[in-house]
Amino acid sequence: MNLALVIVGILLLIGAGAVFAQQTRALVGTLVGAIGLLLTVAGWVRLDGAATLSEALRTGGLAAASVVALYALWLNDRRRKIDEDRQDIERRRHDLENQRHSLEQTRQSMEAQRMQHDRERSTDERFARAIELLGSDADQVRVGAMHALAGLARSRSEYTQTVLDVLCAYLRRPFDHAHYARLRGAEEIAESAEADRERQVRLTAQRLIGELLPESGNGRGPTYDLDLTGATLEYFDISERVVGQLTARSVNLYEANAFGGMEIYGDAWFTSAHSWGKFIAQGTTFHKRAWFSGFEADQLVDFKQSKFDGVTKLAQAKFTGKVVLRGSKFAQPVDLNHSAFHGGLDMTSAATATADTYGMTVSLDMKNELPQGWVVDHKDDGIGLVRA
Repeated sequence: MNLALVIVGILLLIGAGAVFAQQTRALVGTLVGAIGLLLTVAGWVRLDGAATLSEALRTGGLAAASVVALYALWLNDRRRKIDEDRQDIERRRHDLENQRHSLEQTRQSMEAQRMQHDRERSTDERFARAIELLGSDADQVRVGAMHALAGLARSRSEYTQTVLDVLCAYLRRPFDHAHYARLRGAEEIAESAEADRERQVRLTAQRLIGELLPESGNGRGPTYDLDLTGATLEYFDISERVVGQLTARSVNLYEANAFGGMEIYGDAWFTSAHSWGKFIAQGTTFHKRAWFSGFEADQLVDFKQSKFDGVTKLAQAKFTGKVVLRGSKFAQPVDLNHSAFHGGLDMTSAATATADTYGMTVSLDMKNELPQGWVVDHKDDGIGLVRA
């Protein structure tokens, strides 16, 4: 009987090994092997007759339990390997996804750079073409070129300063007109239809300059410089605009020109400029130098409520029309050396600590309102010498 149990147990163990080899039936093979080992060990212990049946079964049960425990360990190890394999696959998938995303970003970046390069090339071509058209003999072509440049500046802010430089350069081109000659009291320039057309082109350039400059009152944004040295301007209006440096040396200003309400953050140079008409600069703030030395004006010059934060110089300036500085504020002493005010001077409520008035004269035939403490010495020729 005991030998039979051993034989049956051995057969079950052999069968369990065959079943366990098929990994899909490992649990069945383990159970069969545990039963076989239970019978084999129990039968083997009973062969010598020294142990009772219960002791033999207990010993066989321990052997069977060890098989089940080994199976549990094997199963846990197998699950661990499966989890590691799954995590490795997931990690590889994630890496592949990152690589794909990185490649897509690189592709998009290259595409964006290509498009940007194409836009810049197209913009450069448009700019070059517009510059070329500015030299056309047809006035309507020149006007179209200016509008193309202005449109380019509006769409690409980095071109704004360049476009302003081009428009200012156009206004610096030598130009005279019979209308200007009459304002100067000269008649040597004949009427010309071509000159009239050129005048309209220049008015377009002036208007576009005003439109491209940022508006004042919106905080300090980008500031652009204007170089109008030697330019001929008529009805030039950049009031309520923000400018960096304003260079207008030897400029000729006809009719009425508006610089009121401006914020000029750079130096303002009007040295040796001539205003044949009205010069309006009410409420303008000059943050740095305001240089009007040698300035000449035939009509009204209005600086009412303006602020001069830097050095202000009107030395050797000559004003035939009235000059209004009512309510203006000078942060530093103003230089009025050898300046002449023939049309009257209004400095009511003007705030200035000191002024250099050596050789400054006013017309005694006109009404002059000077700051408190300023004295006018009368002379026989109707001219008064001002002492501050």
